[in-house]
Amino acid sequence: MSYQKQPAALVVTAALAGSALLLAAPAARAEVQDVDYQCRTPIGNKGAVSPIDIKSTRSGTGHKLTMSFQKGVSSSPVELGKGAMKPSAVIELGGAEQGTVAVSGPPNAEPVPANAPIKISTLTGTYTPKKSGKVTFTAGVLTIKALGTTTTCTPANDPKPSLTLDVRKAGGSDAGSGSDAGSAPGAGSGSDASDGARDTPSGGEELPRTGPADSTLALGTLGGTVLLTGVAGVLWLTRRNRARG
Repeated sequence: MSYQKQPAALVVTAALAGSALLLAAPAARAEVQDVDYQCRTPIGNKGAVSPIDIKSTRSGTGHKLTMSFQKGVSSSPVELGKGAMKPSAVIELGGAEQGTVAVSGPPNAEPVPANAPIKISTLTGTYTPKKSGKVTFTAGVLTIKALGTTTTCTPANDPKPSLTLDVRKAGGSDAGSGSDAGSAPGAGSGSDASDGARDTPSGGEELPRTGPADSTLALGTLGGTVLLTGVAGVLWLTRRNRARG
């Protein structure tokens, strides 16, 4: 290969290396899952299937979780006036942590007609990692309180996780790889907590950052460094060739 062809080859190699790094950027995995809710109401049992979407955004030392229902669940024999229905649920943790995260949402903003599927508002809660590793988030029991009654809806189809995050324990390294009941929630076992990609709390220790934008930014910077290194090599070879000429 001639000296004239070597600089071009270096540029191509550097560009490909940068692209490969960007493509390899890790990201949180989220999938909408159909959940077959079997609801025990004051007037009998009812069932409904709703696709459930769980997402996460970094919030302080943890993560804010949002749980969205794409279809209505259960129904009421009488109209539910504005603000008459209050939903809440739990998200089951799996993988590196075991436990639940409580999520809740605002009352219904519009009246719900009698015998119509009840549209559940977006539920939110927080999760703070207490162990490091991959943690899964799966739709759990849904509770609907309306007109002094309580309806409990339990997933009957053993749904798959709607979200998987690679997290790091808040406040330092793990003491072990085992799982604790309720270790995921932030307020203690069985309570809320928050979402994880790397973060730096006031103590100076790092938390995991799993958002796609975070990983892409970090690896994009590395890819840019590789590309600049290739360009520097091209300039050096070009000057060397001119000096020889």
